[in-house]
Amino acid sequence: MDILAIGDIVIDDFIRLKDAEAHCDLNHEKCTLCLRFGDKVPFEFNEVVPGVGNSANAAVACARLGLSAAARVYVGDDDRGRMCINALKKNGVDTSLVVSEEGKHTNYHYVLWYESERTILVKHEAFTYAMPSLNDAPRWIYLSSLADNTLPYHHEIAAYLHSHPEVKLAFQPGTFQMKLGTEALTDLYARSEIFFCNKEESQRILKNEESDIQKLLDGVHALGPKMVVITDGREGAYAREADGRMWHTPMFPDPKPPLQRTGAGDATASTTVAYLIRGLSLEESLLRGLVNAAYVVQEIGAQKGLLTHEKIEEFFAGRSAEFKATAL
Repeated sequence: MDILAIGDIVIDDFIRLKDAEAHCDLNHEKCTLCLRFGDKVPFEFNEVVPGVGNSANAAVACARLGLSAAARVYVGDDDRGRMCINALKKNGVDTSLVVSEEGKHTNYHYVLWYESERTILVKHEAFTYAMPSLNDAPRWIYLSSLADNTLPYHHEIAAYLHSHPEVKLAFQPGTFQMKLGTEALTDLYARSEIFFCNKEESQRILKNEESDIQKLLDGVHALGPKMVVITDGREGAYAREADGRMWHTPMFPDPKPPLQRTGAGDATASTTVAYLIRGLSLEESLLRGLVNAAYVVQEIGAQKGLLTHEKIEEFFAGRSAEFKATAL
């Protein structure tokens, strides 16, 4: 297989809010979502999207781009778990490594969707995680969000990578992986071919409030990853190559105002990896990742708007002269 995505899979229940408020500081940071306390709050509608999560989204993105993608995810032996497996199959992802664990509940998250942003209520089931036995090594492993009881599982993954030096690792840490800290996951940071996070996450990982993006890129690189990509919302993305070169690319223009922003980061990261697998440079790969991100936010959920290789190339060919990488 080209890529094996490892992480948690969930069902997202999007709840469209209208009777709410967002409060931010003067820099439009440290925002809070506010609802009337102790009252009945109406919502417009809800939509259930099965088979998502950072790694599942990556597997679907890569499959849609023509790669051979598999997912190592855990679900409960329940109807929700079967919904997730069927969603992966419909998107062309190999589900032979999916585990349905008896007595467990499939992860189910609530997405509070207000304007174009979302606040997600998460709960990860404590599955009995284990690295699968693989007859053939994948070209890449894509590792992302897992529950907070998975430190031994991370070490199993690191041990597999150590014994298979030809396998490359893309690491996009989730909330609990960042809470585990860099020392606990030092073997995975050191083994990462490419690492993805956003600016706020890089500050959390490095445990500082540094705002200089070049210092943040250097700081994450010092943890071990060969290549580092840090996204910064409307400001676009920043990258550090293995040879130390750094550059910035703007966000790809939205074809129309975004419906919601769930999955933009996943689309950027997974598409970048897909094109690295295809043999493109980091610069060319990341630019295409930003194209895919612009279209993901036009649909509900993190997968419906993912583009095919042909569509990405079509939109990339028609890009403006301003959509390019600029050296830092």
